[in-house]
Amino acid sequence: MFDPAIYETAAREKEVELTTFGRKTGKPSRRIIWITALDGRIYVRSGLGMTRDWPKNLDANGRAVLHMDGKDIPVRARHVTDPDEARAMHAPVRAKYNAGRPASTGQEALTPSEQAVFELTPE
Repeated sequence: MFDPAIYETAAREKEVELTTFGRKTGKPSRRIIWITALDGRIYVRSGLGMTRDWPKNLDANGRAVLHMDGKDIPVRARHVTDPDEARAMHAPVRAKYNAGRPASTGQEALTPSEQAVFELTPE
């Protein structure tokens, strides 16, 4: 679990930077992303799904560095594959960002953004 101060910062901040490491090259790549804190956990997701490099990199090696509040926080990423957990991100993202991405329900296939949800944990 993250230090409570880090969790609170993630809950408050709208944009943070995340460095992932290339799945082929291993080279660092730093991007601005949205972050969501929910039930004591920290999540990121790609609105465009797994088409972007950063979620592909997270999926391939699970290493990243979260840059937030002047700190560089090494993290591990867990690709959220449980449909209910992935869908649970829709409401908090919509509330925090007023983002209108579609959400799936019931037995529907996950939307691209739901397919690219990752939980971050401290390394």
